[in-house]
Amino acid sequence: QVQLMESGGGSAQVGESLRLTCTASGNPEYRESMGWFRQDPGKEREGVAVIDLDGTTRYAKSVQGRFTISQDSAKNTLYLLMNNLKLEDSAMYYCASSTRASVSLYPSSFGFWGRGARVTVDS
Repeated sequence: QVQLMESGGGSAQVGESLRLTCTASGNPEYRESMGWFRQDPGKEREGVAVIDLDGTTRYAKSVQGRFTISQDSAKNTLYLLMNNLKLEDSAMYYCASSTRASVSLYPSSFGFWGRGARVTVDS
């Protein structure tokens, strides 16, 4: 199994930055690829950024150029640096892991999830 724990959420103003951290533990085979998703009440979970086993990254168009996904060399910690935050970035952000070497931005690609961290962006 895999345990994922998000931290670093909080409040920021439009244009500011926040960094989310996901601490991962458990079987490495269950976290070959990892990603960040977000969701607001009443809305579907949206893929934000993912990183494949070989380091290839993919981003949602809404965050391209503003957000950066990365991980430490041991692949125990996943980061999401969020720059130039917008009001529409407010959501609960979830860390996820997959047994697949390459993943898409769809939640169905992932089998393990953290509990989430809230990000609120104010004007």
